[in-house]
Amino acid sequence: MNKFTDLIDLAAARTGGQALECSDEFFAEKENLLKPGRGIFIEDKYTEHGKWMDGWESRRKRVAGHDWVIIKLGLRGIIAGVDIDTNHFLGNHPPYASLEAACVTGIPAENDWTEILSKSPLEPGSQNLYEIASTQEWTHLRLHIYPDGGVARLKAYGEVKPDWNQITKSDMLDLVSVENGGRVLSCNDMFFSHKDNLIMPNRGANMGDGWETKRNRTPNNCDWAILKLGHSGIVKEIEVDTCHFKGNYPDSCSIESIYAPDAKEGRLDELNWQTLLPKSKLSADKQHYFDKELLHHNKITHLRLNIYPDGGVSRLRINGTIG
Repeated sequence: MNKFTDLIDLAAARTGGQALECSDEFFAEKENLLKPGRGIFIEDKYTEHGKWMDGWESRRKRVAGHDWVIIKLGLRGIIAGVDIDTNHFLGNHPPYASLEAACVTGIPAENDWTEILSKSPLEPGSQNLYEIASTQEWTHLRLHIYPDGGVARLKAYGEVKPDWNQITKSDMLDLVSVENGGRVLSCNDMFFSHKDNLIMPNRGANMGDGWETKRNRTPNNCDWAILKLGHSGIVKEIEVDTCHFKGNYPDSCSIESIYAPDAKEGRLDELNWQTLLPKSKLSADKQHYFDKELLHHNKITHLRLNIYPDGGVSRLRINGTIG
């Protein structure tokens, strides 16, 4: 798997991605492109238009031209790579696709589009992964398929780039939210659910929509996740949400911090971490807020969330100001 797939999917519906317009969606709706996962197949499910498919599928084209769809990214940013996934589309996948991108505040005009992936082959029933060389920031994508057919998912992996000119130093915001460019760099375990769920919008939809480690039998175990803030800042309040975690929430947690804007990701353990939140008790299925417990208000860039001994946390919110 390409390294870029470890990055955030900028187009995902869960972070605000929208399918705005397409040339045709006779068999299956364009909105399916932005759903999680790779899409499912139900053997005997049909609609009045034909076979039900979990993706975007246009009808068989009997005139000149090709089909297309316009996507508004949920998160503005630099696209490192894309996955044009034709999962379950076998005799009906498009043989080729290309991508254009735009960076605008409204609806892109025709002269706003820039090609970022030239016409490229697609394999049936496959994740078609392509690196994107452009380092520009984008807000919209236009996927072209040649000439027609079905695509299960479109994922645009990259680096979130908020417009920090819109934020003042007195504005309170979640410094680690994916919407503000936060990232979960690493963790020691994510057996049951993914580390990136910690920084997603809204409260967790279910127990799978959080970060959960396996049961650890080592005495005095501590599981951990390291996060990088979207912008250096000063923490005023921390929220640790164990939503949906009832028989499997951590007994307690602590948080450490550093200010290291130029630190290499693989060298963070060597730095002098300070305790920001001392070890604090947690409860089941609850939003926990900490402010008076914080041991400092120094400017920071990274956090390490420690949970004792193991378990699940739905969301971590680091509320503060940029600095």
